[in-house]
Amino acid sequence: MTAPTALDRFDLAILDILQADNTTPQRVIAQAVNLSAPAVQRRIQRLQSTGVIRANVAVLDPEKVGKPLTIIVEVHLENERPDRTAPLRARIAAEEAVQQCYYVTGEADYLLVVTVASMADYEALTRRLFDGDDNVRRFRTSVALGCLKAGLRVPLGTAPASPVGRVSEA
Repeated sequence: MTAPTALDRFDLAILDILQADNTTPQRVIAQAVNLSAPAVQRRIQRLQSTGVIRANVAVLDPEKVGKPLTIIVEVHLENERPDRTAPLRARIAAEEAVQQCYYVTGEADYLLVVTVASMADYEALTRRLFDGDDNVRRFRTSVALGCLKAGLRVPLGTAPASPVGRVSEA
């Protein structure tokens, strides 16, 4: 794990706005956080270069693009040694149907969130990921019947800042 990046209230306010809509013009962000547009631009560039902002992407509705099934997969391994898990980890990382993969505590070793068009596609995916891997003891499948909440927003613990007066714009 890496140490958290030092973020001030302006950074947090900018990140909060960008998480809601990363197409918000920098001049609008500048007005909202009471900084100049060039200061906002410098801060965004720093947040990108330090990896605080990992990507600027469009979040799609899986159903509307023909991938209506969301499946959660628990993967149970025989051995967690890195040399034994490396091939599986590489297959998971390369598999575009796997939206998320977590190395977890508890009974399972990995939790995967998968989006596919059909159960036949899911079966083919499981063959690609697990067949022939003697380190995979078993996997358990749960099909999502509905979605109560899905998101990528990281809670920052602040409301958008509206500082009084200007401070350092660096």
